[in-house]
Amino acid sequence: MAMVGEMWSHLGSTMATLMLVYTLFKQFFPHQLQVSFEKYFNRIVRYAYPYVEITFDEFTGERMKRSEAYSRIKSYLSDKSTASAKRLKADVVKDSQSTVFSMDYNEEITEEFQGVKLWWSAKRTPSKTPRIAIYPVDDEKRSYKLTVHKRHIELITQSYISHVMKEGKEIETRNRQRKLYSNNPSQNWDGYRSNKWSNVLFEHPATFDTLAMDAKLKEEIKNDLIKFSKGKDYYARIGKAWKRGYLLYGPPGTGKSSMIAAMANLLDYDVYDLELTAVKENTELRRLLLDTSSKSIILIEDIDCSIDLTGQREKKTEKDGNEDEPSDPVTKRMKEEEKKESKVTLSGLLNCIDGLWSSCGGEKIIVFTTNYVEKLDPALIRRGRMDKHIELSYCCFDAFKVFAKNYLEVDSHSLFGEIESLLGETNMTPADVAENLMPKSDYDDVETCLKRLVEALKDAKEEAKKKAEDEARLKAEKEEEKQKQKSVKEEKEQSGKDDKEVKENGVAMEAAEVKENGVAH
Repeated sequence: MAMVGEMWSHLGSTMATLMLVYTLFKQFFPHQLQVSFEKYFNRIVRYAYPYVEITFDEFTGERMKRSEAYSRIKSYLSDKSTASAKRLKADVVKDSQSTVFSMDYNEEITEEFQGVKLWWSAKRTPSKTPRIAIYPVDDEKRSYKLTVHKRHIELITQSYISHVMKEGKEIETRNRQRKLYSNNPSQNWDGYRSNKWSNVLFEHPATFDTLAMDAKLKEEIKNDLIKFSKGKDYYARIGKAWKRGYLLYGPPGTGKSSMIAAMANLLDYDVYDLELTAVKENTELRRLLLDTSSKSIILIEDIDCSIDLTGQREKKTEKDGNEDEPSDPVTKRMKEEEKKESKVTLSGLLNCIDGLWSSCGGEKIIVFTTNYVEKLDPALIRRGRMDKHIELSYCCFDAFKVFAKNYLEVDSHSLFGEIESLLGETNMTPADVAENLMPKSDYDDVETCLKRLVEALKDAKEEAKKKAEDEARLKAEKEEEKQKQKSVKEEKEQSGKDDKEVKENGVAMEAAEVKENGVAH
C-alpha cells in the first residue's frame, strides 16, 4: 500500500510540474514558437497514438443546414445504445406509441464490423464565447466521434460508413412521424428557429381500401405509385429526375383530398400543402421547394384559383362576363389583393416543378387539383409535368358498394338494384352519397340509411329533370327572343329600303316633270 501511495504521489507531482511548465510556456513564449512546438508535438502524438478519429458535426455550411449524416448516425446508434450504453436519452415517436433511445452525451459505445473494433461517442461542446441568451442550447455544438485503429481506415471509409448511412436511413423511415406541412409567409423566415414550413402530425385515416371509386382505376393508381417509389435506379438510367406529377380533376366533393391522403398513407410520405397566394415571387417559390424533403407529396390545391397563371383564364373570364368571380365583395377584394401581392409566374412555377431545379432532391410526387381542368394552360399539365391525369367524377355503383361496406358493413341488399339504376341516371357526388349513408342516430339501421339514399337520388333526379326543363325553356325563350329581334331588324331594314325607293321614285318623277315643263315652254 505504501508503494501505491508513493506512486500516486509521484504521478501527482509530475502532472503538477507539467501543468506549470505548460502555463509558463503559453504565457512567456512567442506565439510563432508556440505554433511550431504544437505542430511537432502533434506529430509525435500521432506517431505514438495509433487511432484515427472521425467527427460528424450536427450542422454543416455554417450551421445553416442540419447534417443528413448526423441524423442517420443518430438513428443507427439508437439500436446499439440500448445494448451497451449506460446512460441513455429517450425520444417518443410514432404518435406517442413507441420510444427510441440514444446514447447520452459524453457516453461511449463499442461496435465490431467485419472483425474490426471501433468506438462511437456523442459530444456536446458549449460555445467559447459566453453570452446571455434565452435559449442557451442553441449555442452548443453537437457531434458524433468515430474512433478506429488507423490500419483499418480504408475499410471504415469505403464500407462501414456507407453501411451506417444505409441502416440509419431505414431506421429513420421506420420511426419517423409523417407530417403535414404548410408554407409560412416569407417575412416569418428569419429569427430564432424560424422555418419556411410549419407542420402538424399527418393523421388522415383515408386509404385505398376506404376510397370509393372505380375498382379498376383504383388498382391502376396503386400500381403506378408503388412502381414509382421503387424506381430510383430506373429514373437514373433513363436520365429523368425522380419525381412524378398527378393531376386530379373533377367536380367538388368527388374525393380529391381523400385521394391525396390515401397516396400518402400508401407510400408513407409527408405532405407539403403549398399555398401559392402566400408566395411573393419565383425566388421564394424555389427556396420553398428546395426546403422540402424526399419521400413527400407536394400539393397545390385548386391550381386554377391560386394565382393568375394563364392568359387563357383571363380571356375566358372576360368572355363569360366574370361568371366565376366570387359574389361576396369582401372575398373578391381579398382575392384581388392576394393576386397583386404575388408575382409568381407560370414560367417560374414550371421551372420549379420541371426545370433544372426539380432535380434537387428525389422521390417526390407533385399533385395539382382543380375543379375546372379546362381553365389550365396546356403547358402546365402536359405529360412529363403532370404525368397522370385522373378524373374523379360522380359516384358510380362500384364506389357506392365501397361506401356500403365501410359505412354500413353490408355487401348486398334488396335496394341495391334500385340504387344502381338511379346512380346510372343521376349525377351525385361521392360526398353526398356518403352523407346519406352515414347513420344519424343509434336508431338508424341499414334499411333506413339505404332508403334515405334512394329518396335523395330520386330528389336529385327530379331536380335535374326540372333544371333541364328550365334550361330548355330558357333556351327556347332566348331563341324566340332572338327570332323576334331578327324579325324586327329585318322589318326595319325592309322599311328603310321601301322609304329609299319611294324617295328615289319621287325625285325621279319631279325631275321628269321639270324636264317636260321645260320642253313645253
